[in-house]
Amino acid sequence: MATDCLFCRIVAGDLPCSEVASSENTLAFRDINPAMPTHVLVVPKVHVPDASHLRAEHAEMLAELFETARQVAGQEDLADRGYRLVFNVGADSGNTIGHLHLHVLGGRTMGWPPG
Repeated sequence: MATDCLFCRIVAGDLPCSEVASSENTLAFRDINPAMPTHVLVVPKVHVPDASHLRAEHAEMLAELFETARQVAGQEDLADRGYRLVFNVGADSGNTIGHLHLHVLGGRTMGWPPG
């Protein structure tokens, strides 16, 4: 855990969140500034700065991250309608928290390109 990381503090229980799902290695909670009707963040319980830091040894954790995202989509009634999964990497992508997180977005029709 990184003591100066907002998401590490949420995972540790030091800060509150609106939990949606969790597993042994992941936590899913509602984004406090949602971009869509459903906007849930799925984070690993270990600190990884962002997707550019993923390595082969993260494979099991990454699989669990996607499994939790699938569970969230089912719970939020998005599975049949469709949803978007997004990793942002770096400042130009709009990433503001330096802890790997997967956005689960849905609840309305989305256009392409995103934005």
